[in-house]
Amino acid sequence: MLYLVHMVVDIPSTLAPEEAARIKAEEKSYSQQLQSCGKWPHLWRVVGEYANYSVFDVESNDELHNILSNLPLFPFMKITVTPLARHPSSIF
Repeated sequence: MLYLVHMVVDIPSTLAPEEAARIKAEEKSYSQQLQSCGKWPHLWRVVGEYANYSVFDVESNDELHNILSNLPLFPFMKITVTPLARHPSSIF
């Protein structure tokens, strides 16, 4: 199942810079693991924002929820999920 996921990150200014850096490093490692195994095939930065659009390829809603809720930055994110279906005019 494919999902388009929009993530907007809002780290509070009260979070210590060292802690923010640690969480970001964990986020990068976790996201790269998911990309390597094919669960997160597309990750695109939104220009000028601390946000991204991503495509996830997972087996179920529950699997996607588990992946997203385990993101280290999850507590600081607003996430919108859109299920995707193949378009009948697509050649891919």
